[in-house]
Amino acid sequence: MKYQKKPVVIEAWQLTEDNAKEIVMMICKDGELLAHLSREPDFAVGILTLKGIMHHASVGDWIIKGIKGEYYPCNPDIFAESYSPFKE
Repeated sequence: MKYQKKPVVIEAWQLTEDNAKEIVMMICKDGELLAHLSREPDFAVGILTLKGIMHHASVGDWIIKGIKGEYYPCNPDIFAESYSPFKE
């Protein structure tokens, strides 16, 4: 059988060194540590997913807010293939 993904509108932000702190603060809501910023050995943001796994996002990756309010990183190539801008 074949399946097609349901159309879902998401919120997403492309990670830069300039907006990394803002993204970490947005993800760490209610004082719960769900993300951290690291500059060594490389610049990255670590994001704790719903499954309890820490994923690292690098500059250029997209940070997606999922349908359950969770956040996770996405490679820019996969993001470009999977999503297009939503016009309200």
